[in-house]
Amino acid sequence: MSQRHDNTQRVIEITESDLPLHCPMPQQSDWSAHPRVYLPIEARGDALCPYCGTLYRLKGKPSGSHH
Repeated sequence: MSQRHDNTQRVIEITESDLPLHCPMPQQSDWSAHPRVYLPIEARGDALCPYCGTLYRLKGKPSGSHH
C-alpha cells in the first residue's frame, strides 16, 4: 500500500543553512513525490508548498549570507 500525502499538512522548521528552500527536501522520505519547487521564505518567514501542502517555517531571521 502506498502512502498518500493528499490533504495532509506537515509543518517543517528549517534554518538558514537549508536556504534556498525547495520542496521536497532531500532528507524527506518522499523526496521524489513531486517536482522540485523553490519556495520564497525569506520575506515572510514561512512558505507553503503548492504541490503537497507542506508548510515550512524559518527559525530565526536570515542574515543574507546564503547566496
